[in-house]
Amino acid sequence: MISLLWLIPALPLAGFLLLALCGGLLSRQHIAWVGCGSVGAAAVTTALVAAEFFRGFPTRESYQQTLWNWIDTSGMTVGISWHLDALSLLMVAVITGIGFLIHLYSAEYMAHDDGYARFFAYMNLFVSA
Repeated sequence: MISLLWLIPALPLAGFLLLALCGGLLSRQHIAWVGCGSVGAAAVTTALVAAEFFRGFPTRESYQQTLWNWIDTSGMTVGISWHLDALSLLMVAVITGIGFLIHLYSAEYMAHDDGYARFFAYMNLFVSA
């Protein structure tokens, strides 16, 4: 499950892209489902990653997942990777958990606003960042 770490920012980013590109074609209910669903799925993924992290790693260890090597020469390798420790996991859990609650509240609060799709698109972009 810890290998799903890359999904945590990818799910809200996918929600942002869908809402930014197709938000005008969707109904308000579908916009809310995409906005809340992508952040909620990221929160659930965070919980799964946290359970696996705390079960498999001592408190002072960290997990590193290399996505790809950007530059690979004979003397140096520059990779694109995720680095997860207990503090960064706590921050990710706060951001996705509170972000999901904000999305749920905003779905009803912003229901009659003209920029409904744009609001959820920007909120998803914020959570993915």
